Amino acid sequence: MTVSAPEPGVNTGPRMNTELLSDQVHRHLRSAIVRGEMEPGQRLVESEIARRLGVSQAPVRDAVKRLVHEGLAVYQARRGNYVAEISEDEAASARRVRAVLEAEAARQALEAWSPAARELLALDVAAMRTAAAADDAFALREADLSFHRHVVEAGGNAYLLRAWTVLESSFYLLGVIGDPFHVGDLHRTAQWHQELLEVLDRGDVERAVREFGRHSALAPAELDR
Repeated sequence: MTVSAPEPGVNTGPRMNTELLSDQVHRHLRSAIVRGEMEPGQRLVESEIARRLGVSQAPVRDAVKRLVHEGLAVYQARRGNYVAEISEDEAASARRVRAVLEAEAARQALEAWSPAARELLALDVAAMRTAAAADDAFALREADLSFHRHVVEAGGNAYLLRAWTVLESSFYLLGVIGDPFHVGDLHRTAQWHQELLEVLDRGDVERAVREFGRHSALAPAELDR
């Protein structure tokens, strides 16, 4: 579902089922934000969102609070909640944090490397190639995110996975992972990930740490060079 600012008095969305409504609303809003369907700075009006989705305001309120916690939205006193606006400085800071996290994830992934872990990453790379062939930047971005999440999961460190899970939405919104608004070669993005997978296949821990750290620290435009 596309979630955007509705016209006053118009309910254009289908009713959701009553199970875990706040989770469903959160998923829809998060998807709209990270796909660029809700613009940075756009106000999140709970009553309008509730009317559009055919739910009460309580699950919407809970969902928006989660978005604020994740950094996808910000609360301004006496003004309300807004889709987060990201500066280049914030994106650069996020890349530095992600570089440290992913370098350690690569190290731990190799310590617990398995055919099952490799298969998941290979499927992610294949999904990236399919997305690139279709010139679908959003699908490529989702596969990019999945690839890096699977690297973190491969190490089996619950604390590292928890840290990644907390930061994942912010990384996504910041364009730190697979920036779909970067005008570049989508095929090259898929190839970068194939090369990262090959580094893991070789079992060279120090090189994997170095390459994953470098990949995570650079902006998409820098990786084109």
